[in-house]
Amino acid sequence: MTEFLDAGLRLLDRQVVDSEGTELGKIDDLLFADDGDGPPVLTAVLIGQRAFAGRLGGRAGLWWAGIAERLSGRRGPVEVPVAAIDDMGTVVRLTSTTEAFPDLTAPERWLRQHLVSRLPGGMRESD
Repeated sequence: MTEFLDAGLRLLDRQVVDSEGTELGKIDDLLFADDGDGPPVLTAVLIGQRAFAGRLGGRAGLWWAGIAERLSGRRGPVEVPVAAIDDMGTVVRLTSTTEAFPDLTAPERWLRQHLVSRLPGGMRESD
């Protein structure tokens, strides 16, 4: 159980950038595989508003998921396999460029432009 907690503390809400440093969003959830023999293994990180909606839960989560689905046209979060991650430091760096993850960039760009940029402190650089 502590492995889940450690992974959550180390990875959730970390900024994800492509191989060129372009921001793609933040890690909103984690996907584990359990084969029954050993401890669960991290297989992918989930990025995007649909993954975040799952973390919210309740009515707010359902509302957020509906909006995210309309913006992105996707029914689920974007899964980034662990094999596509180059470095898991303060910032999670991927092995490829933004073009490999088109589902991430469109809704994140729209939300950044129309919502986050209007919030006080919303466009400050990540610490």
